[in-house]
Order: sequence, then structure tokens, then C-alpha cells
Amino acid sequence: MRPVLRSLRRAAAAATVALLATAVGCAPQPEESTADASSGPAGRTCAEGGLPTRTEGKLTIATDTPAYAPWFQDDDPANGKGFESAVAYAVADRLGYGKGAVIWQTVPFNKAFAPGEKTFDFDINQVSISDERKKAVDFSSGYYDVRQAVIALKGSKAARATGIADLKDVRLGAQVGTTSLDYIDDVVGPERAAAVYAKNDQAKSALKNGQVDAIVTDLPTAFYITSAEVTDAEIVGQFENRGGTAEQFGLVLDKGSALTACVTRAVDALREDGTLAEIEQRWLSDAVDAPVLK
Repeated sequence: MRPVLRSLRRAAAAATVALLATAVGCAPQPEESTADASSGPAGRTCAEGGLPTRTEGKLTIATDTPAYAPWFQDDDPANGKGFESAVAYAVADRLGYGKGAVIWQTVPFNKAFAPGEKTFDFDINQVSISDERKKAVDFSSGYYDVRQAVIALKGSKAARATGIADLKDVRLGAQVGTTSLDYIDDVVGPERAAAVYAKNDQAKSALKNGQVDAIVTDLPTAFYITSAEVTDAEIVGQFENRGGTAEQFGLVLDKGSALTACVTRAVDALREDGTLAEIEQRWLSDAVDAPVLK
């Protein structure tokens, strides 16, 4: 074969390979690949410090006020103290945003996962992941596995409860919109409708004043309340997870947010490398097990 002809054939073959490679690169990808936590929608990578956030170069994180312990300390989410403050900054760091690039915003608990466009990049406020809430917002993967617990004044009838049946005829209360309230309605099914409060502070005051016999909160909050705020109260017990599935707190994002995959990737990395466990040990180590109510 003549050298010139051989060269032409080689060039044609190389061009064919290049065209095939281009076709493969442009071919529609499986739907799962667009949700891969290593990139955002449409293949957008999780560029550190360069995500499409509300404010360029900044990360806006929301939570409610007051910011309760042990999730936050001194009612100051920005100080990095408390479990959720520490988690928020750890996630921000994974995304490439240092402490100085984080903007904190106050958003009421119920508004965080209500339908409608959000003013934050993500919200962290003990919001449990649920199918119902996913209709209105996006969630990251879970950053904390939680159980609900019952608190009652020491020596009261409610404090002597050893099972769910013993709670049916007591006056129970919880914060509005919480899974704590769901557990009262769906698991206990009390004879009297639960008392509903806008804030946990109001529920605690009602317990102190005898307006309710017991209140339901997440377990770490229950330990903090009984050890530091209502010291004449005690934890009666905790509920089992419904359906054998752990209840988890997740970071809340706008529905269809371009950040969801990247934030999930950050949370997963913090769980895998032990950072979440270290933060939990530091800030929630006192929240040991309580009797299980069946």
C-alpha cells in the first residue's frame, strides 16, 4: 500500500473514533446520573465556594429563633457551638465556604418546609425528613437519627407511665408542625386532643404550670430540658421508630434546588469520615438511652 493512501486511511479511522466519542458524550444519560451527589443538576459540578447560592460567594443558612440547646448555644447560631451549628459549619466547609462566608437567617420552623420559594440556601432546625414534606421542599440525606420522647413532672401520673396505653388518658402537648405532635396523634391516640404550641418554650411553660401532664420532644431536647430547664421533670420514655425506619433530621432546601445534590454529598462525606459522629459525641453525649414505650 502506498504511504500516502495508508496515511489517508489512518486519518479517516481517527476521525471516525472522534465522532463516536462525541456521540457518546452527547447521548442522553440515565436519570440517576443527574442526581449523583458528585455533581449538581445537568452535570454541574460541586465547585468549592462557587455554587449557585443566593448570594455569590456566600452561603445563607437559616434556623428559627430562639435557637435552642443542645442544637445551638446561647441562642447564637453563628458561634459554631451546639450540634446543629457545628454541623452547619462542617457542611459549609465541605462546600468550600469558610465561617466568614456564612450568612445566618431567621426563619420560623413551620415556614422552613412550607410550600413556596425559599430565601435561604439550606435550613437546619431539627426538621425530620418525611414523604409529605418532600412534596414542598428538598432534603439532604439525614445528618442525625432521632427518636421522640415523653417528659412529665416527677411524681405525676404521667411520669409513672410504662407503656403507650398509660398515656392515652393524660393531657399531652407538643410544638405545632413537629413529628412530636404526629407521635401523639398517630401513636398514642389520646382521649383528649393534644395541646399545640407555637414554640417549645410555650410547651415547657405549660408543663411547669400544670396545663398539660406531659410534653413530647425529640430525645436530645428532652434530656436538655430535664437537666437544665425544668429540673423537676423527667423523661418518661422514648418511642420506637415507626415502621422500623429511623427518623432523621435533614437539611431543608428549596424544591428542585440546584444545591441539593452537592449538599447531600457533603453530608454523606461527613458521615462517612466520622465527622458527624464526633460532633454528636461532643454536643449530644448526655442524651443517653431512655426506656422504650411500647
